[in-house]
Amino acid sequence: MRLIILGPPGAGKGTQAERITAAHEIPHISTGDIFRANIKNETELGKQVKSILDAGGYVSDDLTNAIVADRLAQDDAKDGFLLDGYPRTLAQVEALDALLSDNDQSLDAVLELVVDDEELIKRLLKRAETSGRTDDTEEVIRERQAIYVRETAPLAENYRERGLLVGVDGEGDMDEVTERIEQALAKAAAN
Repeated sequence: MRLIILGPPGAGKGTQAERITAAHEIPHISTGDIFRANIKNETELGKQVKSILDAGGYVSDDLTNAIVADRLAQDDAKDGFLLDGYPRTLAQVEALDALLSDNDQSLDAVLELVVDDEELIKRLLKRAETSGRTDDTEEVIRERQAIYVRETAPLAENYRERGLLVGVDGEGDMDEVTERIEQALAKAAAN
């Protein structure tokens, strides 16, 4: 399966991504994780990304697309993957489409975890409390949610128009959400 997972901070993407990739034996490919690993290991890429982020900038689409293309070319991703944190822009959507097309591949589904705004805020405030993150105030959390909606809405709409977007209720017990995701994936595979 070739999948993308979308969802605002606090929706449970990380937890569900781990479960999906274990169940379907595909790699969880997070651009954030790739960036952090390269920075930690002080690779050439890591040095580039670190200097961009330290200056308060965004890693360019070209650089991000190249990183994803390189990762998807690795053996463990040949039969499927779950992308998390990519694509983030319509230009990245186009680059991913071209990459997959060049390899005679296509996406099977784009999962979007849907959680009520107030529930997300409650989850993130609790996470901030338990992890000691004093910078995660309600105001900061609401701003991050607004940015996510603004930036992700065009991507979700693009995938909805193409019949790939599958909304999944992300509220409730983790096992219930996992079961909803598996039902949605089974339905997507049948179409």
